[in-house]
Amino acid sequence: MKEGIHPKYREVDVVCACGATFKSGTTKNTDVIKVEICNKCHPYFTGKQKLVDAGGRVDKFKKKYGI
Repeated sequence: MKEGIHPKYREVDVVCACGATFKSGTTKNTDVIKVEICNKCHPYFTGKQKLVDAGGRVDKFKKKYGI
């Protein structure tokens, strides 16, 4: 690798809007990165995700085309 052309990689604190914090690596010139959502408050990871019923669409298709 060439010397002096790569950005400095360092460890920073990541702070979520929910208050959770964790460490990550970055090349940004900052000490703290603020994010709006993380794995502790995202609906997919917390189990509060709402599932869309796609079964009605399949039945509608079969009824429309006589399958």
